[in-house]
Amino acid sequence: MLTTERQSIIIDLLKEKQTVTIQEMIEATNASESTIRRDLTDLENKKMLTRIHGGATWTEQKIREMSILEKSTKNLQDKKRIAQHAASLVEDGDCIFLDAGTTTFQMIPFLQHKDIVVVTNGINLVERLMEHDIPAYLTGGKIKAKTSALVGSQAIESIKNYRFDKCFLGVNGFDLKFGYTTPDPEEASVKQHAAKFSKKAYALADHSKLGKANFAKIFDLDEAILITGNLPEQIKSELNAMKTVEVIHI
Repeated sequence: MLTTERQSIIIDLLKEKQTVTIQEMIEATNASESTIRRDLTDLENKKMLTRIHGGATWTEQKIREMSILEKSTKNLQDKKRIAQHAASLVEDGDCIFLDAGTTTFQMIPFLQHKDIVVVTNGINLVERLMEHDIPAYLTGGKIKAKTSALVGSQAIESIKNYRFDKCFLGVNGFDLKFGYTTPDPEEASVKQHAAKFSKKAYALADHSKLGKANFAKIFDLDEAILITGNLPEQIKSELNAMKTVEVIHI
């Protein structure tokens, strides 16, 4: 097996499991322990992983952001469950903000028969809102091709013209210490302003976002109600013990 092929297998394992033992890598590649150790040294030098005793952990780049296509297929069933519950919180007469994102995208079919108005900065949401005959406004702003989001000063100025009953925000990570984060400061700013002009703010995040801290902080955990699922019991207990943090477990 070529070195590049073997290292690709190792990286795929780490992406899937986050932490992988040397023995698991040996079994997956049929390589010797010494070969695996050389691969780990090489990959660590490239800042693609962090070596630990007996294995390695995945090193996520804090400023890297997956494309909308990459995000859309990841943890899809969890996202749909979270989206369905989020949509159930929307009442007739509400004016809501839907953030650009794949979980907010999944909310739209569940909003179809509600008497609401939507404002969004998500280009990817527009066609689906039209398909479900939901009245909607699109913010202005600079197009961010990778995430189909509108960002920048024009997006923020547009948001300032509205007052929302509820806003629903996608996040790339949530952490007890570092709060809600995303790789891009411009997207973080849009989310901050949407929450500022909403009576209630909700952060939608599947379990894979737990413990991740990206480059740009959005705000602390207590500044939005977290809608999530499939968390370890210990984390649930810690979140529930934080009196200022409200969590909806799906």
